[in-house]
Amino acid sequence: MAERIYIFDTTLRDGEQAPGASMNLEEKLIVARQLEKLGVDVIEAGFPAASEGDFESVRRISEELEMCSVCGLSRTRKEDVEKTLKAIEPAKNPMIHIFIATSDLHLEHKLKMSREEVIESARDAIALAKKHVDNIEFSCEDASRSDPKYLTEIIAEAVKAGARVINIPDTVGYALPFEFEKLIRYLLENTVGIGRAVLSVHCHDDLGLAVANSLAGIRAGARQVECTVNGIGERAGNASLEEIVMAIHTRKDLLDFYTKIVTEQIYPASRLIRKITGYPIPPNKAVVGANAFSHEAGIHQDGVLKHKLTYEIMKPEQIGLPSNKLVLGKHSGRHAFRERLSQLGFELSDEELDQAFKKFKELADKKKEVFDEDLEILVMDEIMNIPRKYRLKYINITSGTEVMPTASVQLEIDGVLARDAEFGDGPVDATFKTITKLAGTKCKLLLYSVNAITGGTDAQGEVRCRIEENGIEVSGFGAHTDIIVASALAYIDALNHLEFKKQNLSNIKVQVP
Repeated sequence: MAERIYIFDTTLRDGEQAPGASMNLEEKLIVARQLEKLGVDVIEAGFPAASEGDFESVRRISEELEMCSVCGLSRTRKEDVEKTLKAIEPAKNPMIHIFIATSDLHLEHKLKMSREEVIESARDAIALAKKHVDNIEFSCEDASRSDPKYLTEIIAEAVKAGARVINIPDTVGYALPFEFEKLIRYLLENTVGIGRAVLSVHCHDDLGLAVANSLAGIRAGARQVECTVNGIGERAGNASLEEIVMAIHTRKDLLDFYTKIVTEQIYPASRLIRKITGYPIPPNKAVVGANAFSHEAGIHQDGVLKHKLTYEIMKPEQIGLPSNKLVLGKHSGRHAFRERLSQLGFELSDEELDQAFKKFKELADKKKEVFDEDLEILVMDEIMNIPRKYRLKYINITSGTEVMPTASVQLEIDGVLARDAEFGDGPVDATFKTITKLAGTKCKLLLYSVNAITGGTDAQGEVRCRIEENGIEVSGFGAHTDIIVASALAYIDALNHLEFKKQNLSNIKVQVP
């Protein structure tokens, strides 16, 4: 009989640690609602002790969600545990995730603690949390590089103290699938009291093996997987939720398991994370990439036309991929507009809907066809609720083969209009130089990319840029039928995110599972 695998989603905590992927409170709430619709069992909403912003987001998500468990991350420090407990207090099903490093490498160079001191610290933190909540997870950070025998000792003490979930992270993506499977089997066979807890795995993708290691952990006896939508996360990222879920869904012949994930919500969740974080999805990304269900080779096309299973192991409908991307036109009404946005993972307030619908009508007058991608772009402006220090009021470009590219830009900065002009190597360079001068920033442009959202000469251009200032990285996003305007909007969006992050930069930089 198939056994259930619990899905622990850490997109809002570990996923947000990807450079430039930080989200504000409103964005986190939007993602949390979609994750609940997706059917994840646990949402790790943040690290409350890291900042007041993280604390508030965990608390607000705890207040709002009805179905899934809301979890907060905590070190073994007393003040961390108490703050996390306060943040998750309003949740219907609160959970605390307590971690401490267990590898000798971390103990010697990071914690400066003995093995016995680490066990005592973990035991005390779990005992403190147990006075307030029953749902406690304990993580052995850097478990894949820890002494297996020592792991059995600290896990046994954690379970005895009250931990109901034991997480084995491959924190730095070091393990290979066969050795990770061996480690999980060893722990299950040799740890006193392990039968009273659920074993969980949390794998990183530094060697491209996060999903493979997660599946190896499941085969060995783990019954919870920690993952993120699109696999976003620190360094090379985390195990990809959609890949794990669809591997289980597709290979039931070898993986006799099931999850409670509503697979039709995978694609909307993936697109939503892409839009909010600014992290693009590679076309060849498994499950949700643009090429995942595309066939160019003649032999493949012929086979698919005769029988889809010849070259497709999944149906696009299973992940919620719409078969017809033409959604609405200028004659479409408000009800149809709201319904389609809901299908794409957006739940707007009445005020937000009014503004988005107005913009939709304006766009529909310019374009013959309005696609899902257009709607996603359009609505993001309404839900990206960060303070707008900078707003584009006007831009004029002079460019060509016989003239020096020039940009004249007018910005509204804290409600005050400012205007200037600059030359550049091209129209985009001139635009960015002018905006940089007006904003008085010293940021560096790390990434600039342009994509056509849909086909046709009337397509909106989608621009993404990433900037850095004093070690702070943020992403910006802009879309417009004029690519230079889209570039200006993306750069200004990045500057607004930079300003927001600088004002809220109280994060405690710690390595977490």
